[in-house]
Amino acid sequence: MSTRDDRQEGREALSSERTRTLPAKDGGKVRLKLWVLSGPGAGKGRPLPVGSYLLGKSADCDIVLEDGTVSRHHLRLEVEEDRVVATDLGSYNGSFCEGLRFSELEVRPGAVLTLGETRLKVMPEDTRERALLLSSRDRFGALVGTSRRMREVFTFLERMAPVDSDVLIQGETGTGKELCAEGLHHGSPRAKKPFVVVDLAGIAPSLIESELFGHVKGAFTGAQADRAGAFERAQGGTVFLDEVGELPLELQPRLLRVLERRQVKRVGGNDYRELDVRVVAATHVDLEAAVKAEKFRRDLFHRLAVLRVVLPPLRERPEDIPMLIDTVLERLGKPPSSLSDQTRALLVQYPWPGNVRELRNVVDRVVNLGEESLPDIDPGIPGRAALRAGGLDLAQPFKEAKEQLVEGFERDYLKSLLKRCEGRFNRAAREAGIDRVYLRKLMRKHGLELSDGKPGADEDDAG
Repeated sequence: MSTRDDRQEGREALSSERTRTLPAKDGGKVRLKLWVLSGPGAGKGRPLPVGSYLLGKSADCDIVLEDGTVSRHHLRLEVEEDRVVATDLGSYNGSFCEGLRFSELEVRPGAVLTLGETRLKVMPEDTRERALLLSSRDRFGALVGTSRRMREVFTFLERMAPVDSDVLIQGETGTGKELCAEGLHHGSPRAKKPFVVVDLAGIAPSLIESELFGHVKGAFTGAQADRAGAFERAQGGTVFLDEVGELPLELQPRLLRVLERRQVKRVGGNDYRELDVRVVAATHVDLEAAVKAEKFRRDLFHRLAVLRVVLPPLRERPEDIPMLIDTVLERLGKPPSSLSDQTRALLVQYPWPGNVRELRNVVDRVVNLGEESLPDIDPGIPGRAALRAGGLDLAQPFKEAKEQLVEGFERDYLKSLLKRCEGRFNRAAREAGIDRVYLRKLMRKHGLELSDGKPGADEDDAG
């Protein structure tokens, strides 16, 4: 195990004469590197000389992950001459490898580790796969974006589409989970077969079983004829289970059997029918938390999450908003000039709690009712008053104008957040969904302090 000085030296140098290597099968040397595939810091890489590395969100970690869902001291990586061992340090949200939770395991080359919303990959530093980390495309199906976050998503989707494994899509409401599922289906060998959507949040609980698995005549009151369920109707194609987190606990064992055995039995029936389907599920619910609360089966979660992709909220990829606006206008048959530069600037700086769906609705409304309808959508958009008062110079370069808008939004948001949380720093960080280190950095940037002048730990940290 290396000393703290050794680890510090490894952190400060991307390449170093001290960097030791793992022997390759051909007798050569392979330098290892840790890549951040998704989550905060996506696209970043750092070398892994032989030694011990502490990963977490605490500033004293060797590899700091600015992810609010990661524990302070989350994981330890032991890089040895011939292997890499990962050990979970009792983290709050757990550590996962290829969808399975672990306490300790030997990390094979290319394996993906998931810590909170951050995905990490240990692999040779000199590899063609490095060039494939970011997709070169700006769309996947109906999903569009040029941001690093979306290009990471597209990379995963491109690799997931051709395979037959089940996929779990996670993301806030309005991020495009159904579009993602459609893209996976149309990019797969099953593209010419059915794509059946089951919105579990929109079906009465008493009808979900019949909708999924079908029923035979007389199985219950109103069952006047045999009916095939969603899995049978999707034979050869894909079943999309939207909001799978809403599935009643008593029906979860039946879904697990379908996933495990690819067999289904209709309600009231006696025989199992063989299935040839791919299952894509989606949810805005934190399923890991639901598992801990015993509202979702652990075995079902791990079975659904064989492959998992997280769609980022729009507020984390504002650079995609101009392209999204133009895409909506194109679908409406309107030219880009349909929206003024001032309106576009407002739309770029708004935090979009409803994500892409809300943006689409707003653009549709403005195009049809005129730009004077924009203030009625949300009068509380930070920076609107400054724009109307001429506080923003739209003649300046785009980058400077955007920075001015963002700074105004950050300052207004922080003031409102701290007031709402009564100056309680940890509560403010949790409510904002950002790491305390980042919140502290933002406060200092805008000259904001708590009443005692020291933003610190006012409550216990769950991580």
